[in-house]
Amino acid sequence: MNLMIVEDEIRIRNGLANGIAWESHGIEVVGLAADGKEALAMMEQRKPDILLLDIEMPEMNGLALAETVLQQEPQMKIVILSGHNDFHYAQRAIELGVMKYLLKPAGDQEIIAAVTEAARQIRQSLMEKHNVEELKRLWQSRLPQLQNDFLRNWIMNRYAEWEWRKQAMELNVGITGYTRFLVCVCEIDPLGEDETRFTAADSSLLQFSLECIAKEFVDPTVCQAFNDANGSTVLLFFAQEGEPDSELTKRANTVVSRLLQVVEECLKLTASAGLGTVFGPSEVVHSYRQARRALQERTVYGHAIAIPYLEVKKEEGTLEFNPNFERQLEIAIQTDEVDQANGLIEEYLQHAFSHASAELVHEYVLYLSGVFTRFIQSRGFSMKKVLQADYPIFRSLDSLTTKDQIMEWAKRVVGEVWYYMDSERRQCSHQMVKKILESVEKHLAEDLSLHSFSERLFVNPSYLSRLFKKETGESFSNYVLTRRMELAKELLTAGAKVYDAANAVGYQDVSYFAKVFRKYFGVAPSDLRPVPQNNSQK
Repeated sequence: MNLMIVEDEIRIRNGLANGIAWESHGIEVVGLAADGKEALAMMEQRKPDILLLDIEMPEMNGLALAETVLQQEPQMKIVILSGHNDFHYAQRAIELGVMKYLLKPAGDQEIIAAVTEAARQIRQSLMEKHNVEELKRLWQSRLPQLQNDFLRNWIMNRYAEWEWRKQAMELNVGITGYTRFLVCVCEIDPLGEDETRFTAADSSLLQFSLECIAKEFVDPTVCQAFNDANGSTVLLFFAQEGEPDSELTKRANTVVSRLLQVVEECLKLTASAGLGTVFGPSEVVHSYRQARRALQERTVYGHAIAIPYLEVKKEEGTLEFNPNFERQLEIAIQTDEVDQANGLIEEYLQHAFSHASAELVHEYVLYLSGVFTRFIQSRGFSMKKVLQADYPIFRSLDSLTTKDQIMEWAKRVVGEVWYYMDSERRQCSHQMVKKILESVEKHLAEDLSLHSFSERLFVNPSYLSRLFKKETGESFSNYVLTRRMELAKELLTAGAKVYDAANAVGYQDVSYFAKVFRKYFGVAPSDLRPVPQNNSQK
């Protein structure tokens, strides 16, 4: 530890420097100064840790030196050795932060004790600082993974509300001020047969690349990117203050669609995404499950697409159900894991059959029927519509008399529930396309674009385009062209002028209309107008 002695009396200065065995106490005298001004000039080069100084000195006194030094080096330790037994001097020294105030003539042991105590405090402060810095370094290095783990657990509904709020604040995740969330799940699409750069063994690497691109692409102030337990990239969007759910949905669609384009540009591979709907913080798990379910629809709509979850409209009220066995069964059915659902049923009933009491087995069957009933009715479905031929069995469970009958009945119901839910989802898509078709018929004279319909329905244009083609068998643009040409033909054959027919189907430029019409039908519009009859009598 380095010591500088500042004393105007040369005898005392030399005595302090040479009369005490500083080395034996781990102290090295690195400088001697006659006043404060000289001490300041030496300090930059000598780098003392401790100052032992007098107060009364020419040029700059000890208190002025202490004030200047502590402003520049607040960690410096200062011991004053003064001949002034003045309260005001001591008070000012304490105000400045001087460690010790000794009165002359202080003994060597008293001086040594003060200086070595200063050295001890410096060493302790350095040790604590280094430990804190190391802890901060370790914390910062682990923070991204801790944040990822927290978000992953949160969307899986593994925290009570107070827990996730506390963890979010401690990990500086930055979501506690938001009340509405939307989850999107992104994955690299299955590799095609013509792909030569990568194989199935590279799937983890490709998913990691997708996550890295997403983290660089999204704005962390409005969306968090992380990975879930499956390695998929999850985007968690949060609504800004005053932003309606519809606007959050539209914004998420826009961001995700652009992200998929960026991924394709960077990796020369396609990725797809599923988008859930908007929920509050304690219900984010539902948005996540919806997003995963929507992503599975790429087997129907193709790759390189963002697919929204289609809500199924409820027909009646809802019932609450137990989250343990029922929740596992619910997740399996909702995510199309019918085999997994049947496995849960099988495990449950095997446990029921292990009981010798027929009455106890019957209670297990009653409970299972209640699980199915709550599951169906909680979605607003009609029991009779869903179960059809199996509906009477729910009213007379005593008709199930053997283990095989019970097992077959339970698995059959699982299949019926899944099939009905899948049909309802597809019906939603039918309804969406039906609305578009009806709107097209009413507005053929106006500017029609898929983009305007996608904004109105809160879905992205790519998804809507593929949905339309899947339902109608042709592209949206071709369909609109066909309807316009057919209507124009009807009007012309009924006697309408070419100009009026063109305007009726959205063409302001008559010559361009005539060109399109000729290309479509192979004849000019004027050729379809009826020839006037000559009614004169001979």
